[in-house]
Amino acid sequence: MGFSVARKLLVAGKAPARADQTAMSLMFSRSHPLVVGKKDKRLMAEVNASPLKHFVTAKKKINGIFEQLAAYIKESAAFLKETYQNGELDPVTTEEQVLEAIGYLSKVGGISEVLARRHMKVAFFGRTSNGKSSVINAMLWDKVLPSGIGHTTNCFLRVEGSDGNEAYLLTDGSEEKRNIKTVNHLAHALHQDHQLTAGSLVSVMWPKMKCALLRDDLVLVDSPGIDVTTELDSWIDKFCLDADVFVLVANSESTLMQTEKQFFHKVNERLSQPNVFILNNRWDASASEPEYMEEVRRQHMDRCTSFLVDELGVVDRAQATDRIFFVSAKEVLNARIQKAQGMPEGGGALAEGFQARMFEFQNFERRFEECISQSAVKTKFEQHTVRAKQISEALRRIMESVHVAATEQRVHCLNQRKERMDRLEFIDNQLDLLTQDCKGKIKQITEEVERQVSNAMAEEIRHLATLVDDFQMDFHPSQVVLRVYKSELHKHIEDGLGRNMSERCSITITTSLQKTQQEMIDSLQPLLPPTERGQVDVLVPRQRFSLSYDMNCDRLCADFQEDIEFHFSLGWTMLVNRFLGPKNSRRALAGYNDQVSRQLPITPVSTSLPSLPQGSMTQEELMVSMVTGLASLTSRTSMGILVVGGVVWKAVGWRLIALSMGMYGLLYVYERLTWTTRAKERAFKRQLVDYAAEKLQLIVSYTGSNCSHQVQQELAGTFAQLCQQVDVTRQNLDEEIKDLNKKIELLDSLQSKAKLLRNKAGWLDSELNMFTHQYLEQSR
Repeated sequence: MGFSVARKLLVAGKAPARADQTAMSLMFSRSHPLVVGKKDKRLMAEVNASPLKHFVTAKKKINGIFEQLAAYIKESAAFLKETYQNGELDPVTTEEQVLEAIGYLSKVGGISEVLARRHMKVAFFGRTSNGKSSVINAMLWDKVLPSGIGHTTNCFLRVEGSDGNEAYLLTDGSEEKRNIKTVNHLAHALHQDHQLTAGSLVSVMWPKMKCALLRDDLVLVDSPGIDVTTELDSWIDKFCLDADVFVLVANSESTLMQTEKQFFHKVNERLSQPNVFILNNRWDASASEPEYMEEVRRQHMDRCTSFLVDELGVVDRAQATDRIFFVSAKEVLNARIQKAQGMPEGGGALAEGFQARMFEFQNFERRFEECISQSAVKTKFEQHTVRAKQISEALRRIMESVHVAATEQRVHCLNQRKERMDRLEFIDNQLDLLTQDCKGKIKQITEEVERQVSNAMAEEIRHLATLVDDFQMDFHPSQVVLRVYKSELHKHIEDGLGRNMSERCSITITTSLQKTQQEMIDSLQPLLPPTERGQVDVLVPRQRFSLSYDMNCDRLCADFQEDIEFHFSLGWTMLVNRFLGPKNSRRALAGYNDQVSRQLPITPVSTSLPSLPQGSMTQEELMVSMVTGLASLTSRTSMGILVVGGVVWKAVGWRLIALSMGMYGLLYVYERLTWTTRAKERAFKRQLVDYAAEKLQLIVSYTGSNCSHQVQQELAGTFAQLCQQVDVTRQNLDEEIKDLNKKIELLDSLQSKAKLLRNKAGWLDSELNMFTHQYLEQSR
């Protein structure tokens, strides 16, 4: 039998037949199991499944989601904070985002605490002695709250389940557990010992094992009569704003009073469309007047329907019949207490129609459970679900922004790395090419410098006599003066040669050197960073270059032996010297005088100078040998001279010989008289020029090589400094590439983490949508 059929029987005021009562018990009672078939068992299981479980399941589900959301926010906040404080990367998140995530953590923590305390709450209101406490006791299957005739409940009583086996009381503002028996002393209006005010609250902690109704997070709130106080507004604010269902317990022996209506009008003003049930209690009184029962029931139904539909506007007329019930709480309580004691629930002196009223009360409980479960799920979880979706969506957007920022920065870093790697490769290739090119230029200019210096020095050696003639200093043949004179003359020759060489070569060589240096700079400058290209003169300082012609004449001519003794120009020594030359004449005369061949002292040269050429006997050496032999022969055969002289004497005559001898003597006297200090100085300079020219010829190639080496060193130093700056640039590029690799690795990790957290936010959002569809949308 469906709900509509049973409802029609109740409206008609007829007690159902025995078979119908069994069917009704099967449909609505959780305490009358029957042995039936499989189909009936399945139906019974569906009927007996408590609608309150819907709230419990939803609460467990939403608590689990919020635990996951809290863990997700904590992980996201730590990730954002770590990312924000990472100094190795450009910021991909902001301080505001970090603070926002941390703020969500505290908010979700607060919501989780609220959800953990959430329960379904039903508040019972009505006039004094309408049976509010009796209704609650009947639902609890035990006489828990004080009830009876007159004004009994003096304060608000909150009944909720406890996990222990013992019941106890908690007063407002105290954690002290009191004996349950003291409830009559605390909350009964007739007891003045510990009387509380109407606005006080006493919590009754009733074991869940004693009442199935309290196992599902249900809280029942009993109130004093609304007609005994004027503090209705404070009651609503203090006890009603979080109530899911309001039960107005009316007295069916009278009618719905204006006091009751006024209170619920105030509730309706504070809460949008509250769930209101109206229980017309004490309906068992109608059994004494069966002829008026139908009319009275219709009268109450019309007034209650008008109140719910027309005045409060909380339901429509089709729904109003499921919010108005006619019960006898006292009968139900007594019957359930008897059943709990093992006696038949319908036994004893019960008024006619008890089964119908029992069924009505059970139907009220069922409708009440369905309504409060749906209402509590909506009121307790919907707002928090919406807030959780907003938080997850906000974090998803944050993670999306972090992911996008990390991706953009990663792309930028990849481009920078590629640019630096390409530049590094370009520098390496260009440096190899430029190194070969610069080596060629350095070789070319050094060869040119060596050629120029060698030619210039050869030319200066040819004009050495002019340079020596320009030397002016007092001359004296004494050894002391000659030593000083030679030293100063050597210095004059060295300074003059250096000056003349500089005038001939330095400008050209310096210009060529500077041009080559500038070409090096221009070729290597593009390899430097743009910020350093204009600072090449600072990075590569170039000092003023000047060639050093270090000929060291003093040392070069250290073994010079002057000969400023008088020598007659027609004497044997001078003739041989004029005929063979100074060098060969010395060798010839040495052979003539000593008759033994001996080594003449030769002016030593620097160890760095090239050695004298060694070879076979030359033509001049052969002639010296012949003359030496001739002189030796003459000295050994003086008789031959006399013979020759006699022959000549006879041939030319004595007059011619005498004239010749006279002229020879006069010439000797003239030359001897003109051999002055000035002549000696000229002879000294001439001898030194010949000796120095011969020695300088030996170091022409050495001097040219030395100057070319100086130029080479200067250019090599400039090129090395430029290469050093290029190496610094390469090292900087290597370091930048390493830093970029590290950044890219960090950004990859950031991307993955941000993507994971973004997807996790999407998963949480899908969980919340599923919760909304499964629990909230079905509760509407």
